[in-house]
Amino acid sequence: MHVAVAGTFGPLHDGHRTLFEHALRFGTDGVVVGLTSDDMARETRQQSREVLSFDDRVRGVTDAVADLDEWNRDVDVHELSSEYDIAEDDPSIDALVVSPETAPELEQVNDRRRERGLEPISGIVAPYVLADDGDRISSTRIVAGEIDEHGTILE
Repeated sequence: MHVAVAGTFGPLHDGHRTLFEHALRFGTDGVVVGLTSDDMARETRQQSREVLSFDDRVRGVTDAVADLDEWNRDVDVHELSSEYDIAEDDPSIDALVVSPETAPELEQVNDRRRERGLEPISGIVAPYVLADDGDRISSTRIVAGEIDEHGTILE
């Protein structure tokens, strides 16, 4: 199975690592990590907050994936320039790893694939990783100084 996972991945945290781990576990035929371009990362952030550069995020993702890859998968990092990018256009993708938050978007992805004459893809839902306070770990919470990348409370 050729699996994709996508996001901004900055700052990187244990929730992202769970997404990567699921992609690696199921990606027997390879994994594509779709990483938002710098422009897309700035456009999609809920707050006006700094996001690491694309090159810095590539290094972080590459290191995290290497640390987690006990299966020696073929992994390709692909720059995303639009919301659906590889998921809607790449006929080799069989599944998309999503969080519970983004799982409903899979229906839109598959509608767009069908419009292009491609087969729908499966969703692999990775669970949220919770911080010490029971709320989910997120980059927004890390940037706000509430938690660290592992969910340890900082306030």
